Amino acid sequence: MIRLFTVFLAASIALAACQPSQPRIGADGKPLPRAYKIGAGDTSEVQFRMLDSVNALRNSAGLVQVELESRLTAAAATHSRDMQVQNRPWHFGSDASSPLDRVRRVGYTGELIGEVISETYETELETLGAWMAQPDTRRIIMAPDARQMGFSWFQEPNGKIWWTLVMGG
Repeated sequence: MIRLFTVFLAASIALAACQPSQPRIGADGKPLPRAYKIGAGDTSEVQFRMLDSVNALRNSAGLVQVELESRLTAAAATHSRDMQVQNRPWHFGSDASSPLDRVRRVGYTGELIGEVISETYETELETLGAWMAQPDTRRIIMAPDARQMGFSWFQEPNGKIWWTLVMGG
């Protein structure tokens, strides 16, 4: 009988621990947002989700799809990290490099269409939505002569993400 009671008690405690935690509620009565954290193993998933989303937008406008290009992605990764070091989102590197300088450094010989950057706590798809809402960044993403894309980011421990998208032709 004691053994049965012990098993029942242990099972009850284990089941109680399985209940989902209640979201924290803000002053407005709505759940507080949770930080978007990108895990070390999520790189391909995030990159291809962005690529698929960019291509869906381009397809809907009758434009050709772009492909993920490793050298453009390397230039994007370098710049994302450098923006974090500088603590400002802008198109010039801490060494005064331009987007064209960075793509040439990684051996990209195609045409640079443009670079799109962001400093945010938002997901890649929310960031893409913000980029598409601005004429200058939308023009780069939807450039008719774009054929390749590089995409990367750097995430700080507090969740802030420095996004960089580079389009090439």
